[in-house]
Amino acid sequence: MSRYEDDEQFRLFVQRQWGRLLRTAYLLTGDRGTAEDLVQSALEKTHRRWGRVLRRDAPEVYVRRAMVNTAISWRRRRRPLEVPLLTSDSASMPDAYAQVEERQLLLTALRRLPPRTQAVLVLRYFEDLSEADTARVLGCSVGSVKSQASRGLARLRVEFAPPAPQSPVGLQEEPA
Repeated sequence: MSRYEDDEQFRLFVQRQWGRLLRTAYLLTGDRGTAEDLVQSALEKTHRRWGRVLRRDAPEVYVRRAMVNTAISWRRRRRPLEVPLLTSDSASMPDAYAQVEERQLLLTALRRLPPRTQAVLVLRYFEDLSEADTARVLGCSVGSVKSQASRGLARLRVEFAPPAPQSPVGLQEEPA
């Protein structure tokens, strides 16, 4: 295959996959600008090896693996500063934006997970990849994907568990 044909195939691949790759990158980074940088970086790495990628691996798998590895590497280098919220900032009011707020809380909770667990959850549940495909993208075993997903979901469930009901002060029984 000529260099021109390779470049044309790569261009078509980017056109078809850009939206999905950007969504995955956003879920991995939590910021649209950083997500665009992540996709660009992964596509740059993929383009350099495009001929080999086509022969050996599915391009989607290679790009996602590059995105996950790059996101983990960036996260290690740039520890984000966490800004504590005031209690008034975190109080949610039921309104028309409740779904958007809940999604934002989910993304925030997802960011607090370890990078590999975060990658497993994004690939499995947001990208809807099978356990085998997720394992292939991450270069690990299916069992590792299952355990990471289980632990990650358990942590998210704890974050989103409804608060335990408290009995009213006046109705508490006194010890006999």
